[in-house]
Order: sequence, then structure tokens, then C-alpha cells
Amino acid sequence: MKVRKIPMRMCVGCKELKVKKELLRIVALPTGEIEVDNTGKKSGRGVYVCNNINCFEKAFSSHGLERSLKRPVSSEVYDALKVEIENE
Repeated sequence: MKVRKIPMRMCVGCKELKVKKELLRIVALPTGEIEVDNTGKKSGRGVYVCNNINCFEKAFSSHGLERSLKRPVSSEVYDALKVEIENE
């Protein structure tokens, strides 16, 4: 029996490798919009953040999202991401 490879991604907040399904994905769409990708399959440049408030705050203070997405991120995106993390 063949063993399946588990996809791992790095959190931009804590810089730890974790299983892809445990992380939230933020995607920069080809249209220029930035949004939270709950499916994990939208096309565009993706960035991953742990599903806890500490990693979110680290990513916010270090400008990890801007650096990884290679474009400025508006405060509305940060607010939406914070609400998403607090609701889960």
C-alpha cells in the first residue's frame, strides 16, 4: 500500500510547518483582491496563518502578509481575518 504525502505549509506568523488543513489561507486573487480562502483551492498567490490569535498578531506586526503576497494588505482584510479566527 502506498503512503500518501501530507501537504505541509508554513505559517507567516510563527514560521512553523503545519498540516495544510490546520491553517487558514489568505489568497491574492488575479483581480487584485485579497480574501480569506476557506476552500483552499482558489487560484492566486496564497499565504497561510495558524488558526489562533497569537500567530495572527505576529503576522500583523511583522507585515508577513504583505511580504508574502508581495502587495499591500488593507485593514479590512486584517479585520476579516481576525473575525474569522475569533469565530472558530
